Amino acid sequence: MKAIRVHQFGGPEVLKFEEVPDPRPGSGQVLVGVRAIGVNPVETYVRSGIYGPKQFPYIPGTDVGGVVEEVGQNVKQFKKGDRVYTNSTVTGAYAQKVLCEISQVHPLPEKVSFEQGAAMGVPYATAYRALFLRGQIRAGETVLIHGASGGVGTAAVQLAHAHGAVVIGTGGTEEGRKLVKKQGADHVLDHHSPGYLKQLMALTDNRGVDAIIEMLANVNLAKDLTVLAKHGRVVVVGNRGSIEINPRDTMSRDASILGMSLMNATEAELKQIHAGLVAGLANGTLAPVIGREMPLSGAAEAHEQILKPGSHGKIVLKP
Repeated sequence: MKAIRVHQFGGPEVLKFEEVPDPRPGSGQVLVGVRAIGVNPVETYVRSGIYGPKQFPYIPGTDVGGVVEEVGQNVKQFKKGDRVYTNSTVTGAYAQKVLCEISQVHPLPEKVSFEQGAAMGVPYATAYRALFLRGQIRAGETVLIHGASGGVGTAAVQLAHAHGAVVIGTGGTEEGRKLVKKQGADHVLDHHSPGYLKQLMALTDNRGVDAIIEMLANVNLAKDLTVLAKHGRVVVVGNRGSIEINPRDTMSRDASILGMSLMNATEAELKQIHAGLVAGLANGTLAPVIGREMPLSGAAEAHEQILKPGSHGKIVLKP
């Protein structure tokens, strides 16, 4: 089969399109024929060595939409031909076939495309954990999704809206803001506009927001703390540097700053998360937005594109 492999840390050029042996499932494992692969920023950090060390060579990625081709012994939950998505793999996602443990595979409803299935694993699980397990969002609360047009952002808007929250999303482009509005945001602001935080406060009658899902904390965290309501929470999902904040802004509000990494999710949390996500796909409240499709051989370009500002939806690779 064809796959992308990494033999050393470095830039996108270390992603090599190669021929590798087909994996075979062992006991409790599932072999999935890949139809689409989700590209996530975390994969660029692993590739560059930020999250190293890593055993070489390796195949990047965790998120796939595809069809079960073969099951190992003691697998009763899935059969050949089942449509599935994955939230992790044994062998790596950037390939034509992936080997998974049963716990890494989830049913993909017929009305959901393989491309949308490939957008579930990291973005939707991250948004779900940030909103409900870390942020403890409740129906009726006001939530700011700070940077809402990307894969995690659109997922967070859909999930918060379906949960009954008042959703304020931000986007840096007109196209992005239209997309955020379409996903169910009650209000959409331009985070490049100098006065957008004043607009936000006006929308809440100067009370502030109950929670913020923050995609770029090194730019926004200090400002976030000034627009929280009392007992408000900021959940840091993304960050690319350091920032100076005034702790007094947390003291006056009894506010909380919560870090969030999907890699810290427990097995029980992941089971809860994906049960909720599968239900959302089945009932139509969740519909991943695909921004761009690229061939598997174009993985290096995908790694460049995913870190650029102004993202709209999910980048997926097609094997």
